[in-house]
Amino acid sequence: MKPVAILRHAASEGPGHFASFLDARSIPWRLVAIDAGDAVPKNAGRFSGIALMGGPMSVNDELPWIARVVELIRDAVRRDAPVLGHCLGGQLIAKAFGGSVGPAAAKEIGWGRVEVADNAVAREWFGERQSFEAFHWHGEAFTNPPGATRVLGNALCANQGFALGKHFGLQCHVEMTSEMVRSWCELGRAEIEASAASPGVQRPETIQRGLEQRIAALQEVADLIYERWSARLSRGS
Repeated sequence: MKPVAILRHAASEGPGHFASFLDARSIPWRLVAIDAGDAVPKNAGRFSGIALMGGPMSVNDELPWIARVVELIRDAVRRDAPVLGHCLGGQLIAKAFGGSVGPAAAKEIGWGRVEVADNAVAREWFGERQSFEAFHWHGEAFTNPPGATRVLGNALCANQGFALGKHFGLQCHVEMTSEMVRSWCELGRAEIEASAASPGVQRPETIQRGLEQRIAALQEVADLIYERWSARLSRGS
């Protein structure tokens, strides 16, 4: 089986629980560390699927690798390889599919519930689950691209997730581990302080309260998404 390509855009925003999920199921993967200078692959046919992680930059920034990643996503779609995006990754997929990305109604940092949409596509991915507590760290948001179905949303960000066939884009973070949350709280302390007026921003001590239980619950939801996404991977060599 070809590996899943995991694109990392910032050293602190690695694959986290997603990598653990793949390892537990003996699904091979290859990290493409864009933040460390790795070249964006030109041929999605070398991979069974493409997964994109988060990052502090905007898809609208004039960074040379953004156009290359967008083209990789489109190449994967042409080759019928599933694409999965977390936060910035979801925004990159939305951009590649014809959506737009701009300032969110309010910045979200910390824990907040998202609602599962009442439609058949959402039920295909989430079963009978109606909501869950997700982790958030974003100041921008995507519009749902043409042809996609909205599957997640909340009061502060209407578009928290979309599905388009076997492709899935998230605005929220489901890949988190306890270590990642603690690291982000430390690295992002200044951003939290500067954004404290936003109704969606929590203080580090609030974010880390009951952390192990929250992470365990989040990873249950992540596994739902990852199981359905990985079932669509190309199994050829």
